Amino acid sequence: MTDTTRDKLIVALDLPDATKARAAIERLGDSVKFYKIGMELAYGGGFGLVDELARAGKQVFLDLKLHDIGHTVEKATAQIARLGVRFLTVHAFPQTLAAAARGSQGSDLQVLGVTVMTSYDDSDLATAGYRLNVRELVALRAQQAKEAGIAGLILSPEELVATRTIVGPDMLLVTPGVRPAGAALGDQKRVATPAEALKRGADHLVVGRPILAAPDPREAALAIQKEIADACA
Repeated sequence: MTDTTRDKLIVALDLPDATKARAAIERLGDSVKFYKIGMELAYGGGFGLVDELARAGKQVFLDLKLHDIGHTVEKATAQIARLGVRFLTVHAFPQTLAAAARGSQGSDLQVLGVTVMTSYDDSDLATAGYRLNVRELVALRAQQAKEAGIAGLILSPEELVATRTIVGPDMLLVTPGVRPAGAALGDQKRVATPAEALKRGADHLVVGRPILAAPDPREAALAIQKEIADACA
């Protein structure tokens, strides 16, 4: 398995504090090269893990889903760019996308726009006051993200094929909502197996609970890595 193939799996460290995250990272060992630090862990001391992971040769995805006035998003993105992380998420609203693009200029940080959360479906959007359904809203935000010039998008496996036709081959498509066959869905509503997501055009897969909650997380990660390697062969 090549390093590029192994980088396709991003393990979500959805844990409450850095101590538990370090224990999970140690158990996973060399089976994982790319980790996501989300809001729960970031606010539980997880920012300190960024340097530790980088020194260990790992890559970091900081999943903060920034959304604020343009000035604030631009300055926050510039600060995050100094941490040396590879990915940062912002909500895919046009002003937010444009501000994050400005804030990341001159750095290696790649900004990803969150289209529609994978725990939402059409009825959730209607309840929130949106007139568009999931597919329509993802398509709109994909076009706006392309115009903003950001690196990629966060979207569910269900919208991968249609989105790739909008954004072309170069934009990164990163998908949560990935579950191995037979795994519990949890709070996800729009899901696929790792092989299905890759065949639909995903560049990276974000997997959390199916690995971290497994009896042997390292074996669970290696099984997904094998599925990725087979799908990419």
